[in-house]
Amino acid sequence: MCGLNGIFAYRASAAAPSRAELAASREHMAARGPDGSGEWWSACGRCALGFRRLAIQDLSERGAQPMVGEDQARVIVFNGEIYNFRALRDELERHGRPFRSGSDTEVLLRLYEAEGAGMVRRLRGMYAFAIWDETRRGLLLGRDPYGIKPLYTSDVGGTFRFASQVKALLAGGAVGGGPEPAGVVGFHLYGSAPEPFTLHRDIRALPAGHTQWVDADGPCEPAPFADLAEVLAAGARAPLAEAPAERVRAAVLDSVRAHLVADVEVGVFLSAGVDSGALLGLMRDAGQHQIRAITLCYDEYAGTGEDEAPLAAAVAQRYGASHVVRRVAAEEFRADLPAILEAMDQPSIDGVNSWFVSKAAREAGLKVALSGVGGDELLGGYPSFRDLPRWRRRLGPIASIPGAGRLARALVTTLAPGFARARPKALGLLEYSRSWAGAYLLRRGLFLPHELPAVMDPELAREGLARLRPLRRLSRALSPDPGSDAGRVCALESAHYLRNQLLRDCDWAGMAHSLEIRTPLVDAELLRALAPVVPRLAPGEGKRLLAAAPSTPLPGCVTERAKTGFSVPMGQWLGRRDAGTASAKGLASRNLGLEVFAQAMRAPSC
Repeated sequence: MCGLNGIFAYRASAAAPSRAELAASREHMAARGPDGSGEWWSACGRCALGFRRLAIQDLSERGAQPMVGEDQARVIVFNGEIYNFRALRDELERHGRPFRSGSDTEVLLRLYEAEGAGMVRRLRGMYAFAIWDETRRGLLLGRDPYGIKPLYTSDVGGTFRFASQVKALLAGGAVGGGPEPAGVVGFHLYGSAPEPFTLHRDIRALPAGHTQWVDADGPCEPAPFADLAEVLAAGARAPLAEAPAERVRAAVLDSVRAHLVADVEVGVFLSAGVDSGALLGLMRDAGQHQIRAITLCYDEYAGTGEDEAPLAAAVAQRYGASHVVRRVAAEEFRADLPAILEAMDQPSIDGVNSWFVSKAAREAGLKVALSGVGGDELLGGYPSFRDLPRWRRRLGPIASIPGAGRLARALVTTLAPGFARARPKALGLLEYSRSWAGAYLLRRGLFLPHELPAVMDPELAREGLARLRPLRRLSRALSPDPGSDAGRVCALESAHYLRNQLLRDCDWAGMAHSLEIRTPLVDAELLRALAPVVPRLAPGEGKRLLAAAPSTPLPGCVTERAKTGFSVPMGQWLGRRDAGTASAKGLASRNLGLEVFAQAMRAPSC
C-alpha cells in the first residue's frame, strides 16, 4: 500500500515535466509511504514517475519502486496488493522469466512483459498501477474491479498527470481549473463525489475495473476489463452444486486466506457485528493463531446497545485473539479534527470511525488490518435489500404512468406544504419507484434532485445535474441485468455506496496513519464464487450464513443483535442536544462532510 504519481508530457509543445512538481506531488503523500521514496525519469525527459513506499511484501530494497525491468524497457509504480502473486510467479518462472525480489510488484511487471494489458484479468487483489513501456513509448494505467485503490488523472495542455490522491495532484501546483458541477451535485446527493467525477473539473478518477493507455496521441478512453453486474448476471444463470452455507464458508475462507499473505503482521478491526467477527473466526481457521483485534469504544455509548466493546471482547475471547480496546473521547476528536479534514482527500459524510480505528491499529504497531466492509453489500445486510424490491412491486406500476409522480408531488406541495417539507422522500416514492435506479436514489440520497436548488446555487445545481445525469449513471450498474432482485441491489450498493463512500474512506483514513486496510469481503474472486448464491438469499439470510462460516460459529449474542453500524458519537461531539437520534447522527456526519467540501471550494485551485 503506497502512494504513486507521475507526469507524461505527451505533446511536443508541452513543457517537460518539472522535478519540483513531481516531488511536491509525491511528498504530499508521505503518510501513504513512510518506508521509502523514489523517482524515475525517462531518457527523453518526457515521462517521470514518483513513489512513496509502505513496505508489506519483500521489505528489502529489492522491493523498492519505481521498479525497472531487467531490459530497462519497462518501469512500474504500483499501489496495493496482488494476493495471487505467488501462483503467478511460479507460472512465470516455469516459462523462464527470472526474478530478483520476492515482491508482488515484480510479478506484476513480469506479467505485463508476458501478456501486455490483458494481464489485469489474471490479477486477484486491490491495485492501482502505472507502467511506462519504452518499446511502445506509452503509459498503461489500471485499477482493480471494485475500485478499492484510488487513481486520479488530469489531462491539461498536452500533459497527463496521475496520483493516488486528488490533493497530491493539486499539491504539484500545475493542476487547477474550476469546480466540477457534477462532483458538487453528486456530493449533495450522496455524501461523496461519484466517480469518475471529483470536485475539480480537471481531475477525474480512473473508473474501477478499467485500464487506460496514454501515448503521443494523448490518453485513450478508459477500457473496461471487469464488471460487477456481468459477474452477478452470470452467477444468476449458473447452477449451484452445493448448499449455500457450504459455498459461503469455502469462498469466504479462501478470500480470508488470500488476504493474510504478507511479510508483516496482519490484524483485524473488530466491532460487535457479524462481518468482522466472522473474519476473526476465519483468520483462525486459515491458520493465523496470533491475532490482534482492534475495537473502538466511547464513553457516550457506555451501557447502551451501541457500545461495541463488551460483545467484541466476547468474540475476541471466543477465538483467542489479543484484544485492544481503544477509548476515543470528544477532546481527542476536537484535537484531531484539523488533521481529519486535511487527510480527507475528497469530502465525505463518513470516515471518522475509520480514522480512529486506523489510528488505534497503528498505535498498536500494525501495518496491515482486515476490515469487514463489504459484507452488507454482498450478502444482503442492508434495509435496501428489502425496501427496493418492495417499492418496485407496490409502487412501480403506478410510478410508471408518465407524469404521475411529478403530478402527485406538485399537488401535495400545493395542498400540504408542511408535509412536503418534512417528508421529501415520502413525496418522492411515486416519482422514483418507477425504476431500480430511482428507488436506489430515493433510498440512499441525502437530497433528491428537485431539492438541490434550495440547498445550493441553483445554476450550479442545474448544470451539475445535466452533467451527472444521476439516474442514467446509477442505471449503468445494472447493465447487464444482474438477474435477480438481490443481485440488482448488490450491484447498486457495490458500485456506488461501497465504492464511492466506504472504500474511499478506508483508503484516506488508513493511509493517513500509514496503515493498509484489506477487505476480504470486497474481492472479485469472492464475488464470482458467491454470485450463484446471491439470488437464492432472502434478506438477512446471507449474514446468518456468514456468521456460521467459521468452524466455531459466532455466538447468538452477536447474530441476534440489532444492526447499529460502526458508528461514532458525532452528534454528542458536535454539541447537538438531540444527539442520540438517528437524524441527528446523520446531520452531524453531513455537516462534517460539508466543512470539507467548503474547504475544497475555498482552495486556490478552484
